Amino acid sequence: MLTLFHAPRSRSTRFLWLLEELGAEYEIKTVDIYRSFGNTGARDPANPHPHGQVPALLDDGVLITESAAIALYLTDKFPAAVIGPVVGDPLRGPYLSWLAYYAGVLEPSVVNLWKQRQDEEDKKTYQLLDDRLRTTLEKTPWLLGDTFSAADILFISLLQFARQMMPPHAVYDDWLARANTRPALARALAKDDA
Repeated sequence: MLTLFHAPRSRSTRFLWLLEELGAEYEIKTVDIYRSFGNTGARDPANPHPHGQVPALLDDGVLITESAAIALYLTDKFPAAVIGPVVGDPLRGPYLSWLAYYAGVLEPSVVNLWKQRQDEEDKKTYQLLDDRLRTTLEKTPWLLGDTFSAADILFISLLQFARQMMPPHAVYDDWLARANTRPALARALAKDDA
């Protein structure tokens, strides 16, 4: 049985969405987390994440943490759902690249912007990020062309939470609007606070 350690309105909400897209059976274990915006919450001893954060996923005693790793783990576990290209698929390389790009470029760039601690190099990286993402979405509806994937979920979850952290390009708003029509997202949001 899959167990998602979850805190409402946090990075773990995206995994409610992914699990719903996959049609996976899972249970939700709601845990408390420290939230720096608002300075609330605390580490929950019931949360197995090494830093007391979310998401954390437990699969038959195996702990998986970090968003990109969980996304890859789940899409590999449920290949029939076609939410992540399998090994041998020509889209596998771009998929892995977008997952790594989310963790290694987007998250740090947006956090530095949000905390107002961008130096000149950070500003250049943010501009490159915006250029790459915008030009991709000007050509295709999803990061992998016509194929919706867990990579889209990671990136879009940032827009759902903090749209103002990315420039006001219509392609971002359109991407978000396309995602917001997905039935799996509606089911996930209904479970977010449940």
